[in-house]
Amino acid sequence: MSNISDLKVTLVQSPLHWEDIGANLAMFEEKIWQIGQPTDLIVLPEMFSTGFSMNATKLAEQMGLRTFKWMKQMSAQSEATLFGSFIASERGKYFNRAIAMNPDGSYDQYDKRHPFSLGREHELYAAGKKKVIFELKGWKICPLICYDLRFPVWSRNRFIEGHLEYDILVCIASWPKPRISAWDTLLKARAIENLSYAIGVNRIGVDGNELNHVGHSAIYDYLGDTVCDLEDQEIMQTSSLNYTELKEFREKLPFHLDADHFEIKT
Repeated sequence: MSNISDLKVTLVQSPLHWEDIGANLAMFEEKIWQIGQPTDLIVLPEMFSTGFSMNATKLAEQMGLRTFKWMKQMSAQSEATLFGSFIASERGKYFNRAIAMNPDGSYDQYDKRHPFSLGREHELYAAGKKKVIFELKGWKICPLICYDLRFPVWSRNRFIEGHLEYDILVCIASWPKPRISAWDTLLKARAIENLSYAIGVNRIGVDGNELNHVGHSAIYDYLGDTVCDLEDQEIMQTSSLNYTELKEFREKLPFHLDADHFEIKT
């Protein structure tokens, strides 16, 4: 039996104030205080402080400044790891960067690997080069951002040195309504094929480009069964993930032992 405890995860499904960092930070601060129960991981949408904007020259922030400091403060006050992405500027480049901020001020960062070329994201934002696995209370977590969800090779849960790389896949998004069926299907598929929990948090509401978003934030388990589904409501929900059940499933049905071996060149 595993001594890794259950992980409490809070999904925050919300509309966003278009390109208004102050309004979004104030809104999410209020929402975080309204959670009202202990939780280990709070997940916000992609570019939660601005909406999915190409106006990086105006909105980008260097590490350690406004949004980063806010995440550090909110993580410490809520005593939970806070996960979400914002527009980051570093060495003259822009990144769609996710931060997993811990209450002690330590953090992990992940830059979106697959900029959305149909939205010209690749013309402005640099692609991430590194697959990231961060750890929370013994759980190993693999972050993705929106379009990354369509590319299963990048997030494949490889069996290395006697164990799978991660236990939870978490994807934050600005996934529009016309393709929401793909979001539902791909998130569930990533859970099944990787023998992991899959968490997806998508925004709701209309953005500054008149694109409508209908949420469908959800958690699926390793069988593809629904742990929670927020549908299209402005809502927060906390769910508990069980490590022992995951471990026992992997031992009983070790599909990963028959997986192909490969390397990704970046």
